[in-house]
Amino acid sequence: MTAITMSSREFNQNVSSAKRASRQGPVLITDRGVPAHVLLSIEDYRRLTSANKGILEALSMPGLSEIELDIEPARDLPRAAELD
Repeated sequence: MTAITMSSREFNQNVSSAKRASRQGPVLITDRGVPAHVLLSIEDYRRLTSANKGILEALSMPGLSEIELDIEPARDLPRAAELD
């Protein structure tokens, strides 16, 4: 599942295209280059919001391995204790 990105302007000018693209995967809609909204098909939405989902099912979703996470490294890491 590949996420498609479009600007708010592109989305407003061609909603039909965004709706078609959401059948293939999530559509990220940006405001000034920053992701602000996601358009999903109703099937994907229902799958994500189902109440009976366990952690194993959530972690085994198709396409999960293709999601990129940008996690900032922690700056305040614990240090070894100084024993005198």
